[in-house]
Amino acid sequence: VLFVSPTTEVYEGMIIGENSRSDDMDVNITKEKKLTNMRSSTSEETEKVIPPRVLSLEQALEFIREDECVEITPAAVRIRKVVLDAATRGRAVARAKRA
Repeated sequence: VLFVSPTTEVYEGMIIGENSRSDDMDVNITKEKKLTNMRSSTSEETEKVIPPRVLSLEQALEFIREDECVEITPAAVRIRKVVLDAATRGRAVARAKRA
């Protein structure tokens, strides 16, 4: 489930959707998915885009975990990581496991 529409500007550390697993998945949503010759052109036609789920302030506050925060602006309510850089977050997790 995505939380952003296709024209929304995104930045590193911003939470753009919900993962079915319990751990976080870092993705670059701005990169185009490369197709190989092995894929059938008809298989791509049957996919449909599901509209994004727009979260209210209350829903966003219920959704976040301890390493996330809600960013509120006059135009939008966004969810993001407290530490935006993925490499810094990874080092912090590794340090926490060693301690």
